[in-house]
Amino acid sequence: MNRQNLIEQFPLIEKMKKAEEVIWFNPNLTKTEDALKNLSVTSEMVQDASDRLDRFASYLQIAFPETAKSNGIIESPLVEIPAMATAMKELFQTDFNGEILLKCDSNLPISGSIKARGGIYEVLKTAETLAIREGLLKETDDYAILANKEMREFFARYSIAVGSTGNLGLSIGIMSAKIGFHVTVHMSSDAKQWKKDMLREKGVEVIEYDSDYSIAVEEGRKQAEKDPTCFFIDDENSTDLFMGYAVAASRLKKQLEQQGKKVDEDHPLFVYLPCGVGGGPGGVAFGLKLLFGDYVHCYFAEPTHSPCMLLGMMTGLHEDIAVDEIGLDNKTDADGLAVGRPSGFVGKTMEQLISGSYTISDEKMYTLLALLADTEQVFLEPSALAGTTGPIHLASSGVALNNATHIAWATGGGMVPEHVKEVYYAKGKLLLNH
Repeated sequence: MNRQNLIEQFPLIEKMKKAEEVIWFNPNLTKTEDALKNLSVTSEMVQDASDRLDRFASYLQIAFPETAKSNGIIESPLVEIPAMATAMKELFQTDFNGEILLKCDSNLPISGSIKARGGIYEVLKTAETLAIREGLLKETDDYAILANKEMREFFARYSIAVGSTGNLGLSIGIMSAKIGFHVTVHMSSDAKQWKKDMLREKGVEVIEYDSDYSIAVEEGRKQAEKDPTCFFIDDENSTDLFMGYAVAASRLKKQLEQQGKKVDEDHPLFVYLPCGVGGGPGGVAFGLKLLFGDYVHCYFAEPTHSPCMLLGMMTGLHEDIAVDEIGLDNKTDADGLAVGRPSGFVGKTMEQLISGSYTISDEKMYTLLALLADTEQVFLEPSALAGTTGPIHLASSGVALNNATHIAWATGGGMVPEHVKEVYYAKGKLLLNH
């Protein structure tokens, strides 16, 4: 593909270059059953991940007592936000059909973000693999034994490395340190200071870089290559992370059933997922397509300055193109989404399954943060608001939304310190009042 002619081939890039908000509908969307035939990831792999998380439930209840009330299952509420829906329609002067719900991964125990799904899962799988290999654990055992001092001493012989803009580092750092691993989190310049501070308080080694996410990942990879006892958790290419996220779908299905929400041809489900490198939203969307097929429509939501997945999927170049190639700076307050180059693994896996992608400005994320706090008394971090404008974008584009259920995936915010919350809210309130 001739890079010079990218704008001719994809006129949307002209607006993206100016950091304008856009929506892209995927022309490669295929019938789900046909798309799934060509993939290396399967429903059996998701079930395997779900079973593994069940095995770890007794351990998690001991290691993290806050998970006891959910019997060691790391899950979040699904809540209706009618006052927010009304306020958004007024703010944007746009009506949309259907009810909007918030999937509160901001409330996930242990690390307060969607990364508690994939990140924690991959650490647990690594621990299980090592313990079984050494004859210290069998799948039929009560995994509560992993909380023993001897087990912690065993895991201390190994280390974990990861590169992160923030939330993945939190989930992997907290979980790895708790189980006994030595853990190093390589943090990009856009990671928030409070996240670095929190990790250090929990005994995690944090290495900071003046550059962006890609360099942090690269350094984490290099660390693991030099040390056979070090395991690198690869946010860009990890199937295990992807599976940890995909488990969310079956749990969401149960929540929808409990709330009497139908998903079928006459009752479509629209899910809006804040997207950085792609693993979290890609895994969740994959899981949902396995369960709901063509009745679910998944959209990625990205910052106007970092629309890497939209760019990669639209051009078909995936990880071979980065946002700086169209003149964007990859600078955004949505730290978990501050990624300039997408995951090729996720882009290629989802290229016939995702319905589209849209972008949102930092100002709008802050505005919506204050609006959600005012209308529903729910507090999220800026990046987690990216999903809320999905129904507005679709309604404005003329998409039929009759009898729809909309789910905005609230990807993080549960661990934000009070003083930082106040700063976020004040910024949002100022924008809301202008």
